[in-house]
Amino acid sequence: MAQPRDIIGRAPSLAETLAHRLREEIASGRLQPGERLPTEHQMAETYGVSRPIVREAVGRLKHDGLVTTRQGAGAFVAEPGAASTFRLDIADFSDKVEMRAIVELLMAVEATATAHAAVRRSEADLARIGEQLDAMQEAVDRGEPGVDEDMAFHRAIVEATGNPYFRDLSQFLDHRVRHFIRTARANSARLGGLPQAVQREHEAIFAAIEKKDPVAARAAAEEHLRNAAARLAVYLGP
Repeated sequence: MAQPRDIIGRAPSLAETLAHRLREEIASGRLQPGERLPTEHQMAETYGVSRPIVREAVGRLKHDGLVTTRQGAGAFVAEPGAASTFRLDIADFSDKVEMRAIVELLMAVEATATAHAAVRRSEADLARIGEQLDAMQEAVDRGEPGVDEDMAFHRAIVEATGNPYFRDLSQFLDHRVRHFIRTARANSARLGGLPQAVQREHEAIFAAIEKKDPVAARAAAEEHLRNAAARLAVYLGP
């Protein structure tokens, strides 16, 4: 039996690793629109993965609109413009241009959601946001990163908008691009005094929401995101 020529390393998600490889093949033009993808068996042999992994990877591409399937004929590269879903695949968080673009996107979503939350929040919403703020402070006091508490705080703010589309988009960003904020948060715990400085940013956001001041809420959220990006830049180095 022929040996695989391009083994994929055992990453946390083999299906996503393979899907990313195939996306690169499509983006580079090595796989042309209308071209039939290799069979499951061929890709399993080529990349050194199981056929179920191949099936899942192709399914991800199909969901993204990059691939179409025809019963009995296999999978084909979709024609240009056929993609109907929004997709983000951020691989290099050390790229300063890419990071600036990510921060702009997060500001557009998170800062606007925070402003809406300040206007629309109920007393119950405010209580939930406050609970997560307190949980973050407790984590800081224990010397822990408080990553989960941080994410729950921002999630509670998005929920307070009452807009399900903000919630869905925020969840999408959580899975795709918020990793850099988690990394910044986790590493800030290693530097003396910085966790409490981050907490003050959260307190400013909470205070604006409590006062139902959308302008101050937006400004506080934007400042928090700019600082998060700066903290990560320091961690990554030049």
